[in-house]
Amino acid sequence: MRPVLAIALKDLRQRLRDRSAWVIVFLAPVVITALMSMAFSGTAAFHAKVAVVDLDHGTAAAGLLQTLRSPQLADTVSVRSYPATEEAAQAVRHGPEQAGIVIPAGFTAAVAGGRPEPVTVLSSVDYPLQAQLANAVATSFVAQVNADRLSVATALTAGALPADLPRLSAQAAELRLPVQARPADASGYALKGVSYFGPSMGMFFVLFTIGFAARGYFSEQRQGTLDRIAAAPLGRGTVLLGKSLATFAYSLAGLATTLTAAHFVFGARYADPLGVAALCVGMSVAVVCLTTLVIVVSRTERQAEQLSSVVVFALVLLGGNFVFASAGPAALRRLALFTPNGWALRGFTDLGTGVSGLAAVRDPLLGIAACSAVVALVAAVLFRLRRTP
Repeated sequence: MRPVLAIALKDLRQRLRDRSAWVIVFLAPVVITALMSMAFSGTAAFHAKVAVVDLDHGTAAAGLLQTLRSPQLADTVSVRSYPATEEAAQAVRHGPEQAGIVIPAGFTAAVAGGRPEPVTVLSSVDYPLQAQLANAVATSFVAQVNADRLSVATALTAGALPADLPRLSAQAAELRLPVQARPADASGYALKGVSYFGPSMGMFFVLFTIGFAARGYFSEQRQGTLDRIAAAPLGRGTVLLGKSLATFAYSLAGLATTLTAAHFVFGARYADPLGVAALCVGMSVAVVCLTTLVIVVSRTERQAEQLSSVVVFALVLLGGNFVFASAGPAALRRLALFTPNGWALRGFTDLGTGVSGLAAVRDPLLGIAACSAVVALVAAVLFRLRRTP
């Protein structure tokens, strides 16, 4: 093992003398993770400015306004009244409001008996989430009103006297829908943006190790370093193992640095540290196999550089490193399963939502191993074909 370690340490020293290697694998992923953390940590600060036009001025309209100004929505919704629909629409279209609700005239009277005009929700293309929130509040209130009307109608049908209508209406107004939906994460806790994009950006930049290692190989070949190593009493397997060990250690160190910073500095959380370590090791092995394939296929340093760039960007685009894989189309999610980084992100997503133990990393590790084995097999076949006269 001494010659293997000597070759690996020699490659690592050469790599670490290159400032760009420090920037791309250690500094850049941490900086991008910080930006991602800031970009996806604003959910708690979400706020909707809602314009309200009350053309009814009745008790039903007052109920909707009371709902919008309730303590439960005080930190999320701010309400401003407008006298006319056009003014509210202008405020939503050009600012300062982000969504609007128009309560039609005669709404309260129609609720008591008849078919009321629908409540209108004004939306802006610049604030779709705020419009969804306003629509959800209005829809919930209308559903409650319809339930109250139905309960009164049911009582009258069952034999209640028409004279009891005011009392029944007042009692119905105090009722609330008994069945409600409450959101809950099936895995344990919600996935934080930094818990996904931390390992995502770490893998993205670590994949550039493929280009570093391939260029270093051809540079040593051009300078005659490989010939001098081959002249020593060392087998070709020893040289290959040493270089592979250097690439593995470099990739693992880059991933470990990014994920450590993501956890301790930016608040990423994972249910199982051992699972995180296993995924990092598996991804580092995949980088070694991909590097070997690029070296075998390429003939020159320029070809290795170009091919490694194609491989890196193909993997990150298919694997979902730039977007949440679950938000992509079904075809993209299936293609991600043909990439080692796609499988790794699947494992990190499970770990980031509270899944722990073998259940979180078994399938991702098997997927990474399968991808690595296929790449290694292709590299071995191509290498043998190149050596065959």
